[in-house]
Amino acid sequence: MQALERGQLWLMIVRAGLFGLILLMLGSGAARAAQLRAGVPPVVIVGPLLLLVGYLVIVAPLRRYRAWAYRMASDELELRRGVWTRVETAVPLGRVQHIDIAQGPLERAFAVCRLFLHTAGTAHSLVVLPGLSRATAEAMRDEIRARIRAEEE
Repeated sequence: MQALERGQLWLMIVRAGLFGLILLMLGSGAARAAQLRAGVPPVVIVGPLLLLVGYLVIVAPLRRYRAWAYRMASDELELRRGVWTRVETAVPLGRVQHIDIAQGPLERAFAVCRLFLHTAGTAHSLVVLPGLSRATAEAMRDEIRARIRAEEE
């Protein structure tokens, strides 16, 4: 199985950091309100919150990053993800109907993008593979297109 690009780890860390910053701002406000109303020391609220934010920003992104992997087989794309619940997905290439590559501003900053595979059927008809370099995503898109065309002939 192939790991995601290293830029995806940094993207996960930055997103978690932004979320952690919001949590700290809300927690600081709650700590200040608790101190003014009930005389509760701010450390009672901010201390555990710092531990939680530390986990969310440092540990959780690394665990999620390591849980992701993919492999392009001859007739399917295999994905593995999930820290608590391990999910393995096999996308039959013959069922792919549409392929998109997306790259938001933060993804561009870390040189990664997402590959979207739209498949035939209703349940789980969209599969997203994040953390690819632009070149890898385009190569995968072109390879999947070529395989689909070869099957049609």
